[in-house]
Amino acid sequence: MAYMKTEQTACILCSRNCGLRVDIDTGRFARIRGNEEHPISKGYVCQKAARLDHYQNHDDRLQHPLKRQPDGSFTRVPWDEALTDIAARLLSIRERHGGDAFAFVGGGGQGNHLGGAYSRQVLAAMKSRYVYNSLGQEKTGDFWVNGRLFGSQTCHTTEDVEHADYVLFIGCNPFQSHGIPNARDTLRDIKKNPHRTMVVIDPRRTETAKMAHIHLQLRPGTDAVLISAMLAIILRNGLHDRAFLSERCTGFETLEKELLTIPIEEYVRRADIPLADVERVARGFATSHSACVRIDLGIQHTLHTTLNGYLEKLLYLLTGNFGRKGGNNLHSFLLPLLGHTDERQPRKGKPLKRTAHHRMHPIGGIYPPNILPDEVLHPGEDRLRAVFVDSSNPVVTYADSQAYERAFKSLDLLVVVDVAMTETARLAHYVLPAASQFEKWEASGFNLEFPENFFHLRHPLLEPRGDSLPEPEIYTRLLEKMGIIPTRFPLLSRFARVHRRTPLAYLGALAVALAGHRAWMPFVASIMYRTLGPTLPAGAAVASCILPLAMAYAEQHRAAVRRAGHSGNRWTLGVELFRAILDGRSGVVLSRHEFADTWSLIKTKDRRVHLAIPEMLEELRALKTEAPSGTEYPFVLMAGERRTYNANQIYRDPAWRKVDKEGVMRMHPDDAALLDMANGAHASCRSVRGEIQVIIQIDDTVRPGVVTLPHGYGMRFRDSAPLGPQINVLTSSGHCDPFSKTPFHKYVPVHIRKLDEASA
Repeated sequence: MAYMKTEQTACILCSRNCGLRVDIDTGRFARIRGNEEHPISKGYVCQKAARLDHYQNHDDRLQHPLKRQPDGSFTRVPWDEALTDIAARLLSIRERHGGDAFAFVGGGGQGNHLGGAYSRQVLAAMKSRYVYNSLGQEKTGDFWVNGRLFGSQTCHTTEDVEHADYVLFIGCNPFQSHGIPNARDTLRDIKKNPHRTMVVIDPRRTETAKMAHIHLQLRPGTDAVLISAMLAIILRNGLHDRAFLSERCTGFETLEKELLTIPIEEYVRRADIPLADVERVARGFATSHSACVRIDLGIQHTLHTTLNGYLEKLLYLLTGNFGRKGGNNLHSFLLPLLGHTDERQPRKGKPLKRTAHHRMHPIGGIYPPNILPDEVLHPGEDRLRAVFVDSSNPVVTYADSQAYERAFKSLDLLVVVDVAMTETARLAHYVLPAASQFEKWEASGFNLEFPENFFHLRHPLLEPRGDSLPEPEIYTRLLEKMGIIPTRFPLLSRFARVHRRTPLAYLGALAVALAGHRAWMPFVASIMYRTLGPTLPAGAAVASCILPLAMAYAEQHRAAVRRAGHSGNRWTLGVELFRAILDGRSGVVLSRHEFADTWSLIKTKDRRVHLAIPEMLEELRALKTEAPSGTEYPFVLMAGERRTYNANQIYRDPAWRKVDKEGVMRMHPDDAALLDMANGAHASCRSVRGEIQVIIQIDDTVRPGVVTLPHGYGMRFRDSAPLGPQINVLTSSGHCDPFSKTPFHKYVPVHIRKLDEASA
């Protein structure tokens, strides 16, 4: 078969963003396969990416701006009319209620990162700091711990799974969720190597656990007691790395006192794991030549979220498996995905902005979506009144769908920017159509590796549908409508045209312009987009904001950038890196660090790891007296399981799934027998928050008393009824980590009963 063209791009379904080669025939992806020229994935691809045409071409795609009518229907409106009205309503809300009445939700997403540089400008225009996104739903407890250990919440760790002799996977299933380079190939290599050991700690015998040499199938919610028992075993047997702790860390003596008081046998009984197995893993990890830990939502969405993040880091820190090959390491960033917001330290002399209702502080510059409905429904005058939602569907994907729907219906203004008519978009006053990820210049910025770091600027494969626009154009036009920035910058545009081969001259002119108009500073992305952008090759205007980032990256990591093959002096190295990014159709290696560079990435003043975190030690002590919670709900639901055919919410058409079309509930055979249920039985699943119907699949990979449901279901494709389980009807925003407000999706107490045919 002859295809119109073959293009290089990347997958947008998980953080790996593997390189793809796509054959395109009349606007459809006729064939998708791995790209051998991609410097990281090197041709690797999983089955989910092969069906990306179901994202690009489906019946819920948006093509025109829509305005909600009083009867709930939507009418098509021109861009100019929509943005003029939105701008006027935003300015009115800011004038009457102040910037704190506005919040931004979402922005970016897997492989959809460049738009975030432009969308965040609306916050500055509204004089608000309220950002809610999926990182705040999942990772902020981890960011907070990083800030205390390493000196900044931007210090993010990665794991060198490919070179470790001993790999510990806790609460993650890389076979399905990936998260490590070329996951399935890497797992097979570890399994086949007699000199390497793979351990999985998970309440379910996952696909990864089936490949592991050891599986500790703990009771849900007991990760903290199990890991602290392992740490105590390591210390009591003198297996910690004394030289590393003395040279690189502070606070060990305080931490040691707490860990040595842990009742190991009691904690292991609470986790319901044989003591001999726990001792074997603790000793094996501590005595291996190199060891690393990989974690994910399994311990970040369960009881003791923030404490779990602290304890798993202590495993590799106490054993000296940090800052070395085969261990855990820090890494560099090109895109600033998060910031540093320590609640103890005022920002520029001002305390951190806390929310009106919960008085919640940001972590990494992000607020937790778990509290957002309360901040909207807050009875005070200081409640949220206007919300922008970008590339996100919180009514389905965030905890407590009922509360989100009620809150969003009460807003004075809700604007949704998305590629599809989502459940959240159906509640909006305006729905603005964004170009798909394959119809615009975009970037894959989650390849956060060490020692080698990588970035992929992806070119558009297709023309945008209908009137849809890339997010940078949408937000730049909105700022112009609000009168925040001019529509033209004649002098800067002239500098950009004349000096297109030497952008340093343009940057100098930009600096002069900003010095004379300080109010423009927060809107540099759109100013560069309008001035430098048109001079970039092949219409890559959106990439203009990468130039200063590339220059800053090259300045900070000069030696590592040169090791990656980029040349230039102090002033030109960043420009050459930027050009390599523009030219690299399969992506580009930004830098090649050395393992000793880990210590230059630490942000503490003394460049040492600060082990003793008072808040975490207090929670660690409280584990000893923690009593089991009595409940009328006999099952624990682990919600949001990764499976063969579920992904993030960008897949709306259920036809993409080859298996598990209903999103079944997995249940142990003993539990199914007690409830008199067979495979395919219909059941009611009820939590303290809500109730949904599910279909049962008998599965002995789960523990008795535990059931699982997948994420990525529950959407209304083509105005249908919800397809598959709406798991966030069951989750409560109050059932969360008290510190980070991260929801306990992996520990939802539920009641399950069989339904007769009529009820089903």
